[in-house]
Amino acid sequence: MNLRALTRGDAAVAGAAVLLFIASFLPYWTLSCSGAYCANIDTSQNAWSTALFPILPSIYLLGIAAAALILVQRFQGPAAANRQVLGLRLDQWGTAFAVTALWTSIWALGGGSTGPSVSHGFGAWLGFISLIVLAGAAAAGPLVPALKAPLVTDRPAVPYQGGYPVPGQPGQPQPGQYGYPVQGQDPNQAPAYGAQPGGYGYPAPGAPGQAQPGPHDITPAPAAAQAAPAPQPAPAADFAPFWFAVPAPRTLAPKDNPVGAPVGELVPGTWYLAVEQRGTALVAQLQDGTQGLLADTSGIQRG
Repeated sequence: MNLRALTRGDAAVAGAAVLLFIASFLPYWTLSCSGAYCANIDTSQNAWSTALFPILPSIYLLGIAAAALILVQRFQGPAAANRQVLGLRLDQWGTAFAVTALWTSIWALGGGSTGPSVSHGFGAWLGFISLIVLAGAAAAGPLVPALKAPLVTDRPAVPYQGGYPVPGQPGQPQPGQYGYPVQGQDPNQAPAYGAQPGGYGYPAPGAPGQAQPGPHDITPAPAAAQAAPAPQPAPAADFAPFWFAVPAPRTLAPKDNPVGAPVGELVPGTWYLAVEQRGTALVAQLQDGTQGLLADTSGIQRG
């Protein structure tokens, strides 16, 4: 169950279902009666009254069932995108039920009164308004961008304090230290990772007691070792980490092997951190700290 997969349209569907349930207990019919003979007459009836059957199942319960089907489909996430019942997905059945309940409610409001003293109560009108919202949100939810936006995001309230180094930030590696690339350095050159001359035990040139290589002491490396792997796209020099969401499920490839087996999957409705840019691709970080290469960055929503 993925709660972050819910959208604003799903929230409108759930709210309309709650109002519809409340409306079922409010008076559907009201009777204007005065005099002593009215003492034994029920002046109002709600949808649960057997005298109003089938108002309850054809309007109220059908609308609540429609909302339940839509929300169940959303809770299941992308894994249920192709699951169908009699040729339709659960959310498609829910949309059809919502429209049917609204159509029945319109006909019920248009007739059925037996005289000028009988009128529809607040429960009938509140149920009608709830079904308008329910059917509208169900039909327009997948189409309107404002309703497709995620309802819950996991964007933190404070700036990200993870391990991605920012040049110049206190406590973070500076250019030239711990392998962090120096401005203008060849991006294909392997970083030194602290192997600076004279620093952290690395021998400085000409240090006493250290043997210096002679002109004939250098052994050529084998041809296989000299063959360098294909260079990866260089990280963008002016890149800053940012949060983003994907419009559809997308897989993450290994950072150093774009054609390798996927290391994770990005799903809509969840915010992920982009920690590096390699050409048009992004290195994304999952909630468990796993990092991978997102090759398809089309249509992503930046936070």
